[in-house]
Amino acid sequence: MPERPQALFAMTAQNVPHIFPPEVLARLRGYVEIDPTLVAHDFTDPRVRETLARTEVLVTGWGCPVLDAAALDAAPKLRAVLHAAGSVKGFTTPEVWRRGIVVSSAAAANALPVAEYTLAMILLAGKDVFAFRDLLRTRRAFPYGDIVPGIGNFHRRVGIVGASRIGRRLLELLRPYDLSVALADPYVDAAEAGRLGVPLLPLDELLRTSDIVTVHAPQTPETRHLLGARELALMPDGSVLINTARGSLLDHDALIEELRTGRLTAILDVTDPEPLPADSPLFDLPNAFLTPHLAGSQGNEVARLGLTVVEEAGRLLTGDGLLHAIDQSVLERAA
Repeated sequence: MPERPQALFAMTAQNVPHIFPPEVLARLRGYVEIDPTLVAHDFTDPRVRETLARTEVLVTGWGCPVLDAAALDAAPKLRAVLHAAGSVKGFTTPEVWRRGIVVSSAAAANALPVAEYTLAMILLAGKDVFAFRDLLRTRRAFPYGDIVPGIGNFHRRVGIVGASRIGRRLLELLRPYDLSVALADPYVDAAEAGRLGVPLLPLDELLRTSDIVTVHAPQTPETRHLLGARELALMPDGSVLINTARGSLLDHDALIEELRTGRLTAILDVTDPEPLPADSPLFDLPNAFLTPHLAGSQGNEVARLGLTVVEEAGRLLTGDGLLHAIDQSVLERAA
């Protein structure tokens, strides 16, 4: 086994024991020299800088300081950044790539719980669970044995906006169900959609023909308010909009106006701003179901992110290529 490289945690310190519980940390330390009590939240801290000067591998996560030229100058031996979370946009700079440092992300691991959450919401929305829960709570009774028209998940039409990691993972999870699924993504051609096993539609057509629309596009300048008043008006009466991507993809003022008409239902795990102001109408509208950014890795799920980093550290040590390396050329249109 080659000599273990020096590594350093760079993230919010309180997250380290959650992402790297004892058994995961032990595996990580089998591949790198790392002190779990030293966590960089400021690269100018003298104690951090002493270790940074020897660091070859930076293990990053939520709260990582920005890797600008000054930080990288203090880490002349740095050759890899292994990110125990999703997007690396918030802390990487062009200087990272110019210096030939490889960057890996656990975004694929983080995609799974988001896709699972979305699958659950699609199935619940198909049964109109949230409205009937409220109806039962109000009436305290229901006509037992009656068939409820208009609900169900047999051939329900689901439109996926964005073939991101999460969108693709969701496509896999949806395959066992008797749902009719379509995709809209300007960066996917018909051949790729065929490989994914779904028809490719223009966004407007997908909105017009879907009972449930779920958003999985990245947050970029081009996708801000991707769904505004015009787009929301295309959705059929009684349809459902799910957003687990980023709040900025929806025009919330336009969404609130549509929800006030009662035409649509919205399931929102992300909002813009986040969190919402306490007086937002979304809290009180009966056809808006809000959750507090729970879809991504939470609780015991964050250990999966740590395991992804451990596996990448093992590949780094043995000289194998990183499985989850970030391609800078596609970073601009990625999450």
